[in-house]
Amino acid sequence: MDVNVKPWWKKPLRVIQPNLQVKDTALIDPERLASQLKRMGANAVVFNAGGIYAWYPTRVAYHTANEYLPQNVDLLREVIRSCHRQQLRFIARFDFSKAADTIYLHRPQWFARDGEGQPHIIGAKRPGNWSLLMSTCINGAYRNEAVALPVLEEVLREYEIDGIFFNAPGFVACTCEKCRRKYKARYGTELPRDSRDYNPDWASSCMKDNMENIYAFVKRVHPSIPMILYYNLYRDNLFDREQTTDMLCTEPQDVLSLGVRHIPAFWKPALSIKLGRSLPDRPVPFGIVHSSPGMDWRHTGLPPAEYRFWLAQIPAYGGSIWHSLTGIPDTIGDKRILDTVGYINQQVQKVEPYMEDALPWSQTALLWTAGPSAEGWADGLINRQIPFDVLLAEQISTERLKPYRVFIVPEGARLPAVSALTEFVEQGGRLIVEGAVPDAPGIHRLLGISEQTQISEELTASYLRFEGEGNPLQAGLEATELIAHRGKVVYCRPAGSADVLATLVPPFSPLESVGAPPERASLPVSRTDLPLAVRNRRGRGTVLYFPFSLSALINEFKLGEHYQLLANAVVTGIGGERDMEVSFMQGLQVTMFKKEGAVLIHFVNGAGQRPLAASVPLHDIEVKLRLPGAGKVTAVKLLISETEPAYQAEHGILRITVPKLEVWECLLVECG
Repeated sequence: MDVNVKPWWKKPLRVIQPNLQVKDTALIDPERLASQLKRMGANAVVFNAGGIYAWYPTRVAYHTANEYLPQNVDLLREVIRSCHRQQLRFIARFDFSKAADTIYLHRPQWFARDGEGQPHIIGAKRPGNWSLLMSTCINGAYRNEAVALPVLEEVLREYEIDGIFFNAPGFVACTCEKCRRKYKARYGTELPRDSRDYNPDWASSCMKDNMENIYAFVKRVHPSIPMILYYNLYRDNLFDREQTTDMLCTEPQDVLSLGVRHIPAFWKPALSIKLGRSLPDRPVPFGIVHSSPGMDWRHTGLPPAEYRFWLAQIPAYGGSIWHSLTGIPDTIGDKRILDTVGYINQQVQKVEPYMEDALPWSQTALLWTAGPSAEGWADGLINRQIPFDVLLAEQISTERLKPYRVFIVPEGARLPAVSALTEFVEQGGRLIVEGAVPDAPGIHRLLGISEQTQISEELTASYLRFEGEGNPLQAGLEATELIAHRGKVVYCRPAGSADVLATLVPPFSPLESVGAPPERASLPVSRTDLPLAVRNRRGRGTVLYFPFSLSALINEFKLGEHYQLLANAVVTGIGGERDMEVSFMQGLQVTMFKKEGAVLIHFVNGAGQRPLAASVPLHDIEVKLRLPGAGKVTAVKLLISETEPAYQAEHGILRITVPKLEVWECLLVECG
């Protein structure tokens, strides 16, 4: 075998997963199913194999067989053969997180217990003639040597699967005897009854232990079979996950059933993929999108415009698309789902040959904290069409920061030693920090403020005032001297040569009297020397410190002035050497990638009120691209619409007009 040939799982993938309903088992025609999935654009399929139910004639004790399986044929074997005949890779799905109550009666010690010692029961109130399901303990024998490992060995040895995927592999709070002993041995204290009091590392480390055991076992039985494991944008340890799997997947569901006040933020697929791509030298992460507007409405589909917008973010941010459907095509009653899956896969196929091995190209990086402050910065960067990468605190190093011109530290971030940040600034970068001063030695000196600081009470009816002529933070806001402010302020003083770009105008009134009477609305103090933006020059770079939470203002109010201030802070940090500029359009998302001899720019259209009822086309998107190197432009193409836009190249700058954007487009620029 040629060592330079990639294994199949490191190549571009379009996955379709039909979530199988056991009562529909008799409706599964393997040849028809494989043909349907192929026509919908899949090149890999995720199909149930074992766990809660065995989808084959299992011989493993306590492995519950699907009672609806045909008696005269091995359905799993036939589906695998049919998929392979259609050149579809077959990924076997396992779920050992739950088991039937009949198994609990025989082996109660395998199951998770709540704080009162009672088992976790799922579906106790479910209508219909169903057995109860109970959560298994992640440290127990069911998920390890008693059932999971024998089932995996049985499937690996007897079926020609191409990969393994674990559904719901995560930690379930448990107070069983085994968990109590393990917790005491690891932390030296008793396991708390309330899961909120667990050691922060407990859940992730238990999952790591379980998956480490399974991963090592799979590799002993069949070394070439890749394993796929979830990671989460929140409440997870990405480094634990990467150590126990070959490929990573994440599931940014668009849960509209939460109601319009609580639907997931537009950036959830984007950030989920960005986080997965922060790991170097890994296959691109999968983005799993379920077709429904919530699991309580899983038998219908997302509104097509919303669904297309959500799906398009996965490939546009450099992920592999994974469609999760309820049922097989013949049992899916909402045929809009099938049309949308085929529509997106067709577009992915046009782009993937160019995106293979392409790397994100960004001048800005955001420290991801999984908190509201990081979310606010991400919202602002995406809405102002500023490409960025995300990094975790553990990834901060001089070498990792070197490619960036701007690095953003949101409020509440945990920082390692500031030496890498100091070197980043001294070598010409801009560091942006907001809010309460991070607890790190030397940080005050780096920010350019004295160590004597004090956090204010919650301020309302206050303002930010720009200071000085030609203030870079005021670009686009020259017609206003004040912009709205609310929240807490870190009262601080500039130190050394640091200068102040913005100051606080304190509240003119308590909130209950801001409108009455207007005759008393004048500002009692119109100017202070209390900083709201401190600029500290260090070496060849600068540090910009906001002693308040700009991200909180964006999260809460979505005012254009706050977005503009954020953009100004970042863009002036990049300086006059921006790699790309795009005409500002509300709802437009832009990402950029590069590979040898080519640049790829993705545009995703999320304009309109969500959930999107219809796509609102964007017209005449102006792009200014600084060409890498001294190469001459040889081709400019819009890969999805298969057209060639108007462009001009002069003095190393390429200007392009994208005439119309419906949902997703990818601009290819080739240089010779």
